Amino acid sequence: MNLGENIPVVDATAVPEGAYLLDVREPDEWQAGHAPGAVHIRMRELSDRAGEIPRDQDVYVICRSGARSAQVTVALNNAGWQAANVDGGMKRWAEAGRPMVSETSMEPYVI
Repeated sequence: MNLGENIPVVDATAVPEGAYLLDVREPDEWQAGHAPGAVHIRMRELSDRAGEIPRDQDVYVICRSGARSAQVTVALNNAGWQAANVDGGMKRWAEAGRPMVSETSMEPYVI
C-alpha cells in the first residue's frame, strides 16, 4: 500500500501498556477479539466520532492487518492528532502474545 505519506508505524510489541489504542475494525472483528482497553470506532464512523479521540496523547491505530489503520493514521495526523499505525494489526498483536478479550463466550481470535 502506498498512501503517498510518511506514516508513523509501531510494532504491536511496542505499544505501551495503557496507551490510547483505537480499533477501527468492523463489529464482528471487534467482538471476536480485541485488545483490552482499546476503543472501538469503525473506520467509516471516524468523521462522526472524531471528537471522542483525545488530542492530548498519542493515538495508536489498529485494524486486522494494518491497511485500514494506516489510512486512519494519515487522516488523524493530517487533522492534528499524533497517531501511529500498529504494523501488522491485530494479526501481529495476537502473534506477539499481547492480551486479547472477546465480546463472546469464545476464546478471543482475529477474523
